[in-house]
Amino acid sequence: MRDRRRGRRKFARWISYIPPVTSYSPVGAPYKRSIVITYSELEAMRLVDVLGMTQEEAAIKMGVSRKTLWHELKNGRKKVAEAILNGWNIEIRGENYYYRGDENE
Repeated sequence: MRDRRRGRRKFARWISYIPPVTSYSPVGAPYKRSIVITYSELEAMRLVDVLGMTQEEAAIKMGVSRKTLWHELKNGRKKVAEAILNGWNIEIRGENYYYRGDENE
């Protein structure tokens, strides 16, 4: 049976950080919905927004093209904003990735 996904297969990304907490929820609000942020989306946000790397530097670090990095960054930021604005839970999960280990950046 054929795989029904469209487009190309998502190749593994290099990540250097796995968060110790993988779930966030609004305090005092009833459960509405959860949104999933992948490790690669979180890594893209961490490298660009927290560590201040350029998108080109972050793409090289993750082993992806700048366009792919931009998509990961855009998707991750959108999910975080939606979760905050709508009072949704945030779950952080791995997918196809290589773990580089903790590095001094």
